[in-house]
Amino acid sequence: MDRMMAAGTRDKVRRAPGGPGKGAGKVAGKVAGKSAGKPPGKSAGKPPGKAPVKGREDTRRQAPGGPASKLSGPASGNGAKAVAAKASGEKPATARPGARKAEKAAAQAVLQTGIQMLHVTGDEADMRLDRFLTARFPQVAFTHLQRIVRTGQLRVDGKRMKPNDRLKAGQNVRIPPLKLADAAPRSMARDADDLAFLQSITLYEDKDVLVLNKPAGLAVQGGSGTTRHVDGLLECMRDKAGQKPRLVHRLDKETAGCLVIAKTRFAASVMAKSFRSRTTRKIYWAICAGVPRVRQGRISTYLAKMADPDGESRMVVAQHGDKGADHALSYYAVVDQSAQKLSWLSLKPVTGRTHQLRVHAADIGHPIIGDDKYFNVENWELPGGIQNRLHLLARRIVIAHPRTGRPLDVSAPLPPHMQQTFNLLGLDAERYDPIVEAPED
Repeated sequence: MDRMMAAGTRDKVRRAPGGPGKGAGKVAGKVAGKSAGKPPGKSAGKPPGKAPVKGREDTRRQAPGGPASKLSGPASGNGAKAVAAKASGEKPATARPGARKAEKAAAQAVLQTGIQMLHVTGDEADMRLDRFLTARFPQVAFTHLQRIVRTGQLRVDGKRMKPNDRLKAGQNVRIPPLKLADAAPRSMARDADDLAFLQSITLYEDKDVLVLNKPAGLAVQGGSGTTRHVDGLLECMRDKAGQKPRLVHRLDKETAGCLVIAKTRFAASVMAKSFRSRTTRKIYWAICAGVPRVRQGRISTYLAKMADPDGESRMVVAQHGDKGADHALSYYAVVDQSAQKLSWLSLKPVTGRTHQLRVHAADIGHPIIGDDKYFNVENWELPGGIQNRLHLLARRIVIAHPRTGRPLDVSAPLPPHMQQTFNLLGLDAERYDPIVEAPED
């Protein structure tokens, strides 16, 4: 019991304001007097009437200029920093205003949507997976959608898929939490400007189909560093139900000409089948280096994607059976020529591989002028007055109308830089195009 009283008294000594002093000495003396003559214990051997000597533990607990009781027990991280700052005369560091809120918002950004299970409807059947995702999640960045597919976070009926895989009606698509794009709200003025621009390049339009004369240099879809593109411009045509016109095929950024847009989900499904079954007819015009000796011909190769030394992807002619090699078939015809320096070719792609016509033209030794990726003629100089831009035009497209089934035949005029070249070379755009006689397959 004496030990318990002594321990309690030591606690009182530590709580005495002002540290060891007069009051502390009186209490210590009283305890020492009561302990005299008792069997030796923890308090035995201490001089009577004298305060117990403060050990290292007490010294650590005693803060300069303040009572020891304020630091008794283990100090928390923030409390220790505050006391240390006070002891050194500095103000305690405080969190930057709004920093915690910003960190919380960043952590929450990827959880703006939970895991979703989507059901593929009948009119979404045969859609490519990437197009299905862009149609369902227009507010999500396309690069983010590609990433969740590539990394296997997205599953279709429990299996991994590729962006170009086709969906079937009734399948279930598991969508992981998505990061919504931080897009600024669109203004009415911007929508009006975009709509006016689209109307200025419209070649044909009805309630189901829109055919645009895409200018050279305007991308069809967004990507790294691309902020203005056709898919983004179509936002101004979004209806009250949240649906906007859909892309059903693509053109390279520097290729001008006919670009078909589906204004309804029904039209997108029907026209996508037309492109996939190769019933759509496309004719391209190009100005190429040199003149082919064979005036009309068929180009059949296998194409595969590879990375060049600079790390950029490009298509190359491959062999059957090579990894990633797909068959590519094109027909060409020489429409006219300028001496032996340049030729005007009309091209009809049967398949629709990436950069197909550009690779095929280079493969027969007559690359398209202005093609900075595939032009491969050494010591060749561009004639004066001709712009060094890709001279490739999606001249004409014939596709069955999704609602009536009747052929929809639309042609695009020459872009300004190609019109300039035609004028300089004395070429007549009304000249008969022999490619119309080429086979369809």
